[in-house]
Amino acid sequence: MIVEKIIPIAREAGKLMVRSGFDVMEKDTAANLVTSSDLAVQHFLVDHLSGIMPDAGFLCEEDDLGDLNHEYVWIVDPIDGTANYARGIDHCAVSIALAKGGEVIAGVVYSPWRNELFHAEKGSGAFLNGSLIKASERPFKDGLFCTAMSTYRKEFAKTCSDIIFDIYMRSNDVRRFGSAAIELCMVALGKIELFFEMRLQPWDYAAASLILSEAGGVSCGFDGGPLSLSNPSLTLAANNQDNLSELFSTVHRYLPELPY
Repeated sequence: MIVEKIIPIAREAGKLMVRSGFDVMEKDTAANLVTSSDLAVQHFLVDHLSGIMPDAGFLCEEDDLGDLNHEYVWIVDPIDGTANYARGIDHCAVSIALAKGGEVIAGVVYSPWRNELFHAEKGSGAFLNGSLIKASERPFKDGLFCTAMSTYRKEFAKTCSDIIFDIYMRSNDVRRFGSAAIELCMVALGKIELFFEMRLQPWDYAAASLILSEAGGVSCGFDGGPLSLSNPSLTLAANNQDNLSELFSTVHRYLPELPY
């Protein structure tokens, strides 16, 4: 299984995350940070994943590395949750997905500070630290809801707020952990039931969305179809199809068309 080759690379990359001392820089906004650890982890992953599959392309968050014209493509976020990482908050993770023909076939999300390694290979189930995991069976009204306020595009915040308030009033409660990859894995684990973000990049959700689907959960984009592996996507996820459908209809009440 290809995922068995990815896991040790993810664990080694995690060691670069937890080392002491790193520099923090801004990208396009003060809210969008990159650290020297992001860059070091990405360079490590590109080098070592290329050793597994030399002809594969890469889509990575840092260094504008995007080469999708291959049958196989690695989709990598060296540190999902960089803002958490820069502040010493442990909700951050290495995220590695492998896509074939535009479909994710393997995914690993590793949070070294939390000692949590999620993995999945298409058709083989989802696992946390080697143990099989399943999404919960809770209905919408009992669901915990993970979300965010479109941190990098604050012009969308009012619409996000309206959607979040509506869902909050009909569900159990809201959580915000600051790492989409970890939050989606928490849906897979059965701790969270509902997820919405206005705009995420493929590297934020590629690996975790496979882990979620292999755990019995579901996800979709704005049009109800699969999440894009080449462009930003509004992202919805849930523990089951009924809850996803309720999320979908709620979002479309406030957002008749995608604003980007």
